[in-house]
Amino acid sequence: MCGIVGFSGKHQAAPVLLDGLEKLEYRGYDSAGIAVRDGEKEVVVVKAKGRLQVLKEKTDFGKAIKGSIGIGHTRWATHGEPSEINAHPHTSDDGNVTAVHNGIIENYQELKEKLIRKGYTFYSQTDTEVVTKLVDYYYKKYGMGPVDAIAKTMVRVRGSYALAIMFKDHPGEIWAARKDSPMIIGVADGESYVASDVPAILKYTRNVYYIGDLEIAKLSCGDVVFYNLDGDEVSKESTEITWDAESAEKGGYEHFMMKEIHEQPKAIADTINSVVKDGKIDLSDVGLSDEDIKSISQIYIVACGSAYHTGVASQYVIEDLAKIPVRVELASEFRYRKPLLDKNGLVIVVSQSGETADSKAALNLAKEMGIKTLGIVNVVGSFIAREADSCFYTLAGPEIAVATTKAYSCQLIAGYLLAVQFAKIRGTINDEQYKYFIDELKTIPNKITKILDDKERLQWFASKYANAKDVFFIGRGIDYAVSMEGSLKLKEISYIHSEAYAAGELKHGTISLIEDGTLVIGILTQSDLYEKTVSNMVECKSRGAYLCGLTFYGKYEIEDSCNFVTYVPRVDEHFAASLAVVPLQLIGYYVSVARGLDVDKPRNLAKSVTVE
Repeated sequence: MCGIVGFSGKHQAAPVLLDGLEKLEYRGYDSAGIAVRDGEKEVVVVKAKGRLQVLKEKTDFGKAIKGSIGIGHTRWATHGEPSEINAHPHTSDDGNVTAVHNGIIENYQELKEKLIRKGYTFYSQTDTEVVTKLVDYYYKKYGMGPVDAIAKTMVRVRGSYALAIMFKDHPGEIWAARKDSPMIIGVADGESYVASDVPAILKYTRNVYYIGDLEIAKLSCGDVVFYNLDGDEVSKESTEITWDAESAEKGGYEHFMMKEIHEQPKAIADTINSVVKDGKIDLSDVGLSDEDIKSISQIYIVACGSAYHTGVASQYVIEDLAKIPVRVELASEFRYRKPLLDKNGLVIVVSQSGETADSKAALNLAKEMGIKTLGIVNVVGSFIAREADSCFYTLAGPEIAVATTKAYSCQLIAGYLLAVQFAKIRGTINDEQYKYFIDELKTIPNKITKILDDKERLQWFASKYANAKDVFFIGRGIDYAVSMEGSLKLKEISYIHSEAYAAGELKHGTISLIEDGTLVIGILTQSDLYEKTVSNMVECKSRGAYLCGLTFYGKYEIEDSCNFVTYVPRVDEHFAASLAVVPLQLIGYYVSVARGLDVDKPRNLAKSVTVE
């Protein structure tokens, strides 16, 4: 959430900052600002409420502010309403310290009262102004330089933060620090960059450093030095980002979401090929040995949002194929409910960014309890990727749209691959079945391409129901897991109220909400549950509902019961979620477009929820 960009180099900073902030718009924000310095001159701060375009116009697209060093920020309001005053950057009373901040300072009120007693005044409602002035206070009190001032501040504050700071006495430097909020640093061609996420600086460098928790970094032209809280230098190796800059651009599509929907076949194929070698699944790079797999007594899948939905689908597949008990937990609940975990269990934490606050806390809890952990993560070098005992990297590439599509699909594939390999190693499937399942997985990319080739019917259907008030998604088993994701896709980008229900639960209260014209979308890919779900749908139709069915090609009898049917190619039913979700993604997308909404940046949402 929020976005930080910093630059120190030979070029003008403002255009670089604005360009980087544009690449971070997907993170969600309500205001933006930049601070730029030209040599020994005073820092110039420009801020604006609303979209980044307002700030661009206010600065003449960066040309009105001169200087080769600066920091920028897109703000998501937590403390204080969205306004120009509350926007970042913030400055100390005399302009000695200028800073931007992601995260939440939990004890900011206590610190603010202390600073007021020390003579500081406050112009905003933000916790960021508090931490900026706390840095200034320690800098002046101890007179020991930026490292000690920042370190003492980090020890004093409680909460999460990523900070980028400029000091009046150090004109060529940007200082960065973090705890629990993501931050990366890049160096190339005598210039240095700091940002919240890779897309902001991918245009300029592929070599990045990941600053660790409770670490500090000093950036100057083409150089970066890292320190721990004691002020000692810390050596780090850079990581090469394999994405190319074009992969973070729209590539001719109207929206990132549609581009990423179309990138799913390649992302899925890449993820499969990363572990399937010579017809067999090889998890050695993941860090799971056959002995590890044999010893696991229980699996706990912990995640948030769409990642949680992939966990629900994976639960069905793992339990059926590998015969291992699986429990799926919301990370935000898991971290607080004092879970009882089997000491021989495996906690699988699923997160696209690897920086989701609740998922990180869940991982830490599992590690504290001595339980083996596995991360399913898309971002190389992220917190969960670094801290989990093992890591399965999904190869979705950069995902910019807030509503996840290809990352979700790759997480599903990772769950399937684990299920099949666990089943093989534990002897619950034979060699013939093992080969069959791997071959079926390999067919998924081409089958998704076939679905995408016939998306015009879904566009027509979506336009017909763009003004719906309520939509219900129903299914049983794996179809229920898909319903949860379909409902989330629709509601998060179209703002239409939608709910997902296990179809058998309709009679337990929900069916009272069905009235004339209510749209009910039924997912029907599980043959053992097909007739039962059709029966539930027909019951809704008798109460005035408009029925949309989603099933495999060949199930044409469903047209007798439904008003509209969309079909997907056949695949082994364990893996049906990977195909069934695609039409639901497209429906959500087309409804949002028909309603004239911002598909990629829905209101009140951020790509990565890095604060609680």
